[in-house]
Amino acid sequence: QQLSTELAAIPNGTSKDQGIEVGHLTAESILAARMGDGSTATPPALPDGTQPGQYRRTPPNNAAAVFTQWPEVTAFVLQRADQFRPAPPPAVTSSAYALAYDEVKSLGQNSSTSRTADQTVAAKFWPGPIWVQWNEIAEASALNHHTDLVRTAGLFALLNLSIADTVIAFYDAKYHYLLWRPITAIREGDNDGNAATAGDPTWTPLLATAADPSYPGAHSAVSSAGAAVLTSFFGKHDKIKVTSDALPGVVRSFSSYDAAAGEAGLSRIYGGVHFRFDHVAGAQLGGRV
Repeated sequence: QQLSTELAAIPNGTSKDQGIEVGHLTAESILAARMGDGSTATPPALPDGTQPGQYRRTPPNNAAAVFTQWPEVTAFVLQRADQFRPAPPPAVTSSAYALAYDEVKSLGQNSSTSRTADQTVAAKFWPGPIWVQWNEIAEASALNHHTDLVRTAGLFALLNLSIADTVIAFYDAKYHYLLWRPITAIREGDNDGNAATAGDPTWTPLLATAADPSYPGAHSAVSSAGAAVLTSFFGKHDKIKVTSDALPGVVRSFSSYDAAAGEAGLSRIYGGVHFRFDHVAGAQLGGRV
């Protein structure tokens, strides 16, 4: 209500001036509203797992797990962090796990000969902060559709509320299930109790592994949420071109936001940092948020 009153008092001027003023007022309001939301709490330490399937620090940096406090952050819209928590991942001893294991072992290795050239490009295209990339996609779409100030502000508000709650939700699930990453799983494959998983103690992924548990996939979750918001604004068949801060000069074209989100999630398999079931669960979680 206070923000609405202040916005109404802005004198008419150039669209740019009004937009800047809207940004300042919105930032002040949201920062005040989020004081004490738990995001600045000291992250609790996470001990390394010792049993097959349990998360532990990953080479080469063996960094401590990040954002361990995030499941306790107050959500913007969700009733609670675990509102849409996915079902457990497949048991390490299951055939479903072995299938996903073999896929990432083959496609995600740094020296893979089964990964196509286009899959390699996709892996290197999406690894940056995925919420930044979806904001850049939204910016390009807003410019392409010539949306006015009010509609554009609404777009970014809904997009980032959705992403923020998706991040809270996926960290809730990650630190609930504590599933090990592919690099650990494959190097320990001979000791996981599953006869169908052949280990490789020297296996190395194409991309660096993030310092948090594997399940569900963050890229898949955020991308699914972002695609849902953008689709609601611009339709299911809005053709888009996407650029990447991680791979400058490369442009990838998609027939829909869902298609872009799908590739963003699958790229993490090609990069060797996620299992397919991470991607599936992440995409479902982001869509539900």
